[in-house]
Amino acid sequence: MISTITRFLYDVKPEFGDSKYFCAAARKRGYVHNLPIKNRFPLVPLPPQTIFDAFPMTRRWWPTWGDRTKLNCLQTCVASVTITERIMKALKDYDEDEIPPESVRRYVLYECRKWNLVWVGKKKVAPLELDEVEMLLGFLRDHTRGISRTVRYKSMGNSFQIDTVTYHLLVLKDRFPNGITVLSLFSGIGGAEIALHRLGIPMKNVVSVEIPELSRNVVRCWWEQTNQRGNLYHLADVQELNANRLEHYISSFGGFDLVIGGSLCNNLAGSNRHHRDGLEGVKSLLFFFL
Repeated sequence: MISTITRFLYDVKPEFGDSKYFCAAARKRGYVHNLPIKNRFPLVPLPPQTIFDAFPMTRRWWPTWGDRTKLNCLQTCVASVTITERIMKALKDYDEDEIPPESVRRYVLYECRKWNLVWVGKKKVAPLELDEVEMLLGFLRDHTRGISRTVRYKSMGNSFQIDTVTYHLLVLKDRFPNGITVLSLFSGIGGAEIALHRLGIPMKNVVSVEIPELSRNVVRCWWEQTNQRGNLYHLADVQELNANRLEHYISSFGGFDLVIGGSLCNNLAGSNRHHRDGLEGVKSLLFFFL
């Protein structure tokens, strides 16, 4: 699969990175790019680096036998009440200071890692709230507010981690002091645009391609609320970005300075145990439109 991706993107090999080096949650990604790799550094102030940094109140309830310091990859869904209740039942016969048997500990720790559960009370775990996920990913609070909880979790589970992306894009800051023109493919909820904004790179023109209208509305709302002075153009489907439309944009803007995006990874993700069909999968075929 990696060789196919490399072949279709001008033989540029991916640079593998993990957001656990930038925030309190892991997110392994392969970034295929032709950007310089020297003189890069994380943007300050740094976000919370550990679970306790991000959620200090949970330290009170964290068991001594729980050794997690980082959260797992943030997913598109969260644990059900059934899972958290099963964990409570598994621990109910043990005192707060008592260490459960190894089999119980193994079960509880496995579920906590899998679902990113945090301790919120005595023998009580809970999934991350929406504003907590926004914070971990580098978005402002309520960035995705106004759409359903299910869609919000899904949108954030598919998004960039902002601090990780700013690390890669930092090298553009001195190259485009007067602004940049961007083609943003599979824009989602605007991770790339927000990263550029945080770096202080003015966006003169952004052509944003994203199918769900709700995600496009999130980006449009952010664009207006942050008083962006450039032009934002939305396309609903990458398949609409044909040669004629590209020629129109290029003649209007004089070309794109940055093309950025990440196609749907549903058929590529390690957490997908049912439909990991690779680039041939229905959900990941759009990669070939990059």
